[in-house]
Amino acid sequence: MHVAVIGDNGGHLADAKFATTTAGYAAALAFLDAHGHVIAIGVEGTASYGAGFTRAARSHGHRVVEVNRPDRAERRRIGKSDPIDAYAAARAAFSGRASSSPKDDTVAGIRALHNTARSAVKARTAALNQITHILFAAPESIRAKYGRLTGTDRTDALARLRPAGDAVHVAVLTALKNLARRVKELTAEHTALTKALDSEATAHNPGLRAAYGVGPDTAAQLLITAGGNPERMRTEASFAALCGAAPVPASSGRTNRHRLSRGGDRAANAALYRIALVRMSSDPRTREYVARQTAAGRTKKEIIRLLKRAISREIFRCLTTVVTVPVTADLRPLRRAKNITLTAAAQHFGVWPTAISRLERGLSRDDDLSHAYREWLQAA
Repeated sequence: MHVAVIGDNGGHLADAKFATTTAGYAAALAFLDAHGHVIAIGVEGTASYGAGFTRAARSHGHRVVEVNRPDRAERRRIGKSDPIDAYAAARAAFSGRASSSPKDDTVAGIRALHNTARSAVKARTAALNQITHILFAAPESIRAKYGRLTGTDRTDALARLRPAGDAVHVAVLTALKNLARRVKELTAEHTALTKALDSEATAHNPGLRAAYGVGPDTAAQLLITAGGNPERMRTEASFAALCGAAPVPASSGRTNRHRLSRGGDRAANAALYRIALVRMSSDPRTREYVARQTAAGRTKKEIIRLLKRAISREIFRCLTTVVTVPVTADLRPLRRAKNITLTAAAQHFGVWPTAISRLERGLSRDDDLSHAYREWLQAA
């Protein structure tokens, strides 16, 4: 870890290298304090490599700001080294060019679970691709027997294999068996991680998790993007820009226009995209909106961009204000006490039994349906 100090006029005062340990952080803070009053500390990567020093600096009462890495043009001009980067971070913090507060640690557990779940999905996909590629070049008897199977049927059949035959057949079948068992283990691992992630995200922000179309993975990603202290973002427009869902001005002269943003957190942008797709397929209000915009001549891509901007506004409210989530835990016991089946309840409201089941278990939110459902059960 390299630390640099600049003066009131931006001049270079001193720089030094410290270990990324508790003792090293303490020595770095003492080094800063020895040069006078510390106005602000600019740290690059406050949520990754600089997380330890950020915690230490904030615990000592210092103001820490998030510093982005220098752009490529500047790096080509002045070069790249630890002292150069340290002085660049100090200048960014002193000039005000870097002013964002770093994220706090309240979502660190969600981030760890989310990253582990994502890596399980990637490893599972890689194993499935390997199975497909091996079957392409496998002996005809193996390809004819297992190549026609798909999905879990293929995985289950391969996991139960007992390799036999000549050396080639034994080797190929052994490889397929191990890959299939790996897929099953990763699937179970991902299921358990998703359940834990759902519990953590719901406890952290029940209003966000209960929003229409927001699942465990989507809620976790949005919480990670915003951080546990979303008040550091002043407006919903800043959150939309952070997610890459806000149009970027591209005007010149008499031409006044905006272009699509290619920046921001692309994982958060993908989360907004998934929410938009869910609502376009099953949310009545969104379907009506899409129909109006389609009649106005807009394309599907344009409509999705408009939806993502509107959804980011809703998500920001969920992140920054306390959203009361209606209690639905009493619905299932009440239905069973009245000896009413899921099918009967679903037929009364004209929905699928799955919709009633998910509503009772708190897996989906529909305030109007839950209110009408409770009144119907109480009157039954």
